[in-house]
Amino acid sequence: MSAETDAVSTSAYSSPAKSLGDPGITPLSPSHIVKDSDAEDAVEQLFLVVVAIDFGTTSSGYAYSFTKEPECIHVMRRWEGGDPGVSNQKTPTTILLTPERKFHSFGYAARDFYHDLDPTESKHWLYFEKFKMKLHTTGNLTMETDLTAANGKKVKALEIFAYALQFFKEQALKELSDQGGSDFENTEVRWVITVPAIWKQPAKQFMRQAAYKAGMASPENPEQLIIALEPEAASIYCRKLRLHQMIELSSRAPVNGYSPSDTIGTGFTQGKEHVRRNRQSRTFMVENVIGEIWSELEEGDRYIVVDSGGGTVDMTVHQIRLPEGHLKELYKATGGPYGSLGVDYEFEKLLCKIFGEDFIEQFKIKRPAAWVDLMIAFESRKRAAAPDRTNPLNITLPFSFIDYYKKFRGHSVEHALRKSNVDFVKWSSQGMLRMSPDAMNALFKPTIDQIVQHLSEVFDKPEVTNVKFLFLVGGFAESPLLQQAVQSAFGSRCRVIIPQDVGLTILKGAVLFGLDPAVIKVRRSPLTYGVGVLNRFVEGKHPPEKLLVKDGTRWCTDVFDKFISADQSVALGETVTRSYTPAKPSQLVIVINIYSSEQDNVSFITEPGVKKCGTLRLDLTGTDAAVPNRREIKTLMQFGDTEIKAMAVDVATSKSVKVGIDFLNY
Repeated sequence: MSAETDAVSTSAYSSPAKSLGDPGITPLSPSHIVKDSDAEDAVEQLFLVVVAIDFGTTSSGYAYSFTKEPECIHVMRRWEGGDPGVSNQKTPTTILLTPERKFHSFGYAARDFYHDLDPTESKHWLYFEKFKMKLHTTGNLTMETDLTAANGKKVKALEIFAYALQFFKEQALKELSDQGGSDFENTEVRWVITVPAIWKQPAKQFMRQAAYKAGMASPENPEQLIIALEPEAASIYCRKLRLHQMIELSSRAPVNGYSPSDTIGTGFTQGKEHVRRNRQSRTFMVENVIGEIWSELEEGDRYIVVDSGGGTVDMTVHQIRLPEGHLKELYKATGGPYGSLGVDYEFEKLLCKIFGEDFIEQFKIKRPAAWVDLMIAFESRKRAAAPDRTNPLNITLPFSFIDYYKKFRGHSVEHALRKSNVDFVKWSSQGMLRMSPDAMNALFKPTIDQIVQHLSEVFDKPEVTNVKFLFLVGGFAESPLLQQAVQSAFGSRCRVIIPQDVGLTILKGAVLFGLDPAVIKVRRSPLTYGVGVLNRFVEGKHPPEKLLVKDGTRWCTDVFDKFISADQSVALGETVTRSYTPAKPSQLVIVINIYSSEQDNVSFITEPGVKKCGTLRLDLTGTDAAVPNRREIKTLMQFGDTEIKAMAVDVATSKSVKVGIDFLNY
């Protein structure tokens, strides 16, 4: 590469840019920004239907709407094999591969099949659950990242995600075909996949790659797939909520004719009854109006969406912009791994305390299906936990747990419970763990405390003054314990509101987003972007080790020339342009490297945390036309939904090169 730009000996230099062979461009002054978001708008494709997939940590589902009747949102068909005590609009995010690593089944079907296998066979099958968290927790995610199955074997994460998305694609197309009586083609569908707003860019890109692999869209046709942020989707749905479609957890007014003290429990049961009656139809009407609550919001009003799911909780502060009521993200999404999985984890810790960590570890490996069973039993009791509950919660221990424990320890489960000094958990003669409500509430406490703590920090930010509403959404928001904690901590600062079928809020909002992607206008850039350039060396200003002398000109190398800063507001589709010129007029191959950083003020590409995320290579050989002695190379970056495109144009010859920013392959 260094030969193309300049044959400078590389050994004498320590700087990476020099050792890579200089990109050799320098800004044309003045550096100017042109904002024209309309110049390159792709021709809108016409899709017949929008299908949104809420790919959750613990459960997943899809919903769709025909573009001809956008006020009807259809939630997917009932799934076979649902659980007692859990509504089946969604299916567990579990996937089973055969011993040959081929896709076998997803959801309840995967779980039940795996469960019915003989233990000698089941150890060869690959069963995955709650695998979405891996994208959040892996620091250096790549296309090669692995996931570990219940039997300890590893499979590429990209394959698992692609299988899961392909499963949803096929289910949805089949349902649409059955409904319409003729085969539905993938090209007629616009897909929307939701991801947590706090995910880093590589994870968002990873999701898009998995969807391409599943055949939902392609790099040539990226518009067919929108990656939507979960709290944004929730926000869009909340705008349309009518009063009868939500529960307000406030002491200000009785809701649905109930007095405030009843609200937390009863308003919800009443809500659930209402939903249950409509379960059969699975079609939700979203009136094309702005809901009453929303119409109380005025220009500049703020509200916060707290999306609490199985794996993560994220929070976004939005502000209303009239007249269209577009949303503007005010404060960059924050949150963390405080989802309801935390409660499962506490339950597991409790079991370790009673029966010993060594036993639990062994049991999970030797009887993986029974472990899954135990967690299902816990799940339905977890949903019965409530602040005012007085009667105990019983969790059935699978027979193989009791049996295996006796073999392992030589004494009974009952003996272990008596011996352990865990107060609130008793053994009942029917073979159950009997937990007092306090014991159950204690399992929720660490997770709920973290959510409340994080919310308090967000409320203390200057951008977050006078928030009018707090919308609590996501599957974990169904928990009365979480509702009560949020209400008692923040009810005095703002009105706390919960949509009725809160677990489906994101799904429905994602469908609405797919029907009208323009509703989210401004986001905060999560990263700082720029390119590596040479600047004229200024004594005293530039560090001496960055000095590079070329043809008698003194250059400062490795300079980070910023396009946009982290946390800066960016309108979707906005293009930022800069002009550069080759440092050496005769240069025919121009290499522009694009870098990103989480820091705002970056001066050099060598600073810690600066990562390369794209390269534009413009080859100008063979352009014989008279070239001005200061050749202008225009570089543009366009900020899209989760993708960023970059382009370099040689102004004299209109030769251009394009690249998508890539966080996974550098």
